Amino acid sequence: MIPGFDLIQFAQTAGPIAAFLIVAAIIFAENGLLIGFFFPGDSILFTIGFLVQGTSTVRLNLNIHLVVFVLFLAGVLGANVGYLFGKKLGPRLFKRPNSILFRQENVQKAQDFYDKHGGKTIILARFIPVVRTFVPLIAGVANMKYKTFMIFNIIGGLLWVAGITYFGYILGSVLRGFGIDIDTILLPIIALILIVSISPALYHFLKDKKQRQVIWAATKLEWRKIIERKK
Repeated sequence: MIPGFDLIQFAQTAGPIAAFLIVAAIIFAENGLLIGFFFPGDSILFTIGFLVQGTSTVRLNLNIHLVVFVLFLAGVLGANVGYLFGKKLGPRLFKRPNSILFRQENVQKAQDFYDKHGGKTIILARFIPVVRTFVPLIAGVANMKYKTFMIFNIIGGLLWVAGITYFGYILGSVLRGFGIDIDTILLPIIALILIVSISPALYHFLKDKKQRQVIWAATKLEWRKIIERKK
């Protein structure tokens, strides 16, 4: 899920509490801190639910309801920090130069999404990678009323965290009931979740004719280079 980091292996070596705290920190960062935009929150929530249920190699001896509650708080608080950060920076955020951890196109993507869907963006964005990191910032920049933001923030955080984490936990229980070795299908399920989570953003990107043309032109250019090297 994260290059160089294996949650299952980490849980085996460091223990369930340490693994749980790492997941909570990731959820907090992804929901409002600029450094968290690349974290795959959907698959991490699913996996922690899966591991609380337990596989043949590892099981986190934690209460699933407590796990969901703490991760829900982490997501809500992370988005709250993002909102306050955006409100403080204001328009300066759009003038900030690109860097390794900050890209203007990510801010613009969140701004477009916010303009199109309004207040419900706070809920919808929770299910879209990258966008969920920057939308709280945009809400702050746009001076959205704090009370209104927090209402949508709480609803979105609850639906996202509880929905995906409980899904992982329940699916693990169902598979164990059928005698299926969870370890053998965990990675394919996570891959499917990643594909589903990025599909809305991918569709939004590819539906623009100019963007499709640019991608096609770049693809043809790369193929020509490959063919010429083979010759």
